[in-house]
Amino acid sequence: MIRNACVADVPVIRDMIRELAEYEKEPGEARATEEQLREALFGERPAVFGLIAESEAGEPVGFAVWFLSFSTWRGAHGIYLEDLYVRPGARGGGHGKALLAELARTCVERGYERLEWSVLDWNTPAVDFYRSVGAVPMDGWSVNRLTGGALRKLGGAE
Repeated sequence: MIRNACVADVPVIRDMIRELAEYEKEPGEARATEEQLREALFGERPAVFGLIAESEAGEPVGFAVWFLSFSTWRGAHGIYLEDLYVRPGARGGGHGKALLAELARTCVERGYERLEWSVLDWNTPAVDFYRSVGAVPMDGWSVNRLTGGALRKLGGAE
């Protein structure tokens, strides 16, 4: 079962974010607090949205966190999937595909034209899974990121 995340899910979302960071070999980078997640997902003006995948017993086994993107070329919004994670014991049960399908349904229902995300090139199981649902890697494009001191310097804080 896939459902929208609720405030009570924030602790488990935080736990799964840490699990994902461990899996992606970056445990120290997962610094978001429950308070930050609560505000981002359920504050006065939420700009981030979440889905929860549940087992048949109603236990959270996966999540997706996403936000709106916009294509100037298409003149339409899309969804950027920040994180999709299914706990190891629940993998292969269709939860990841169900999360993606729910995001695709949201795109179709709202007239969004893209569902995009990044995947680590060494994460072969994820790459294979995404290709199995029809996702196409964006060859010729690379992700760029500005953080920390470089961000502060460019932003005039240093």
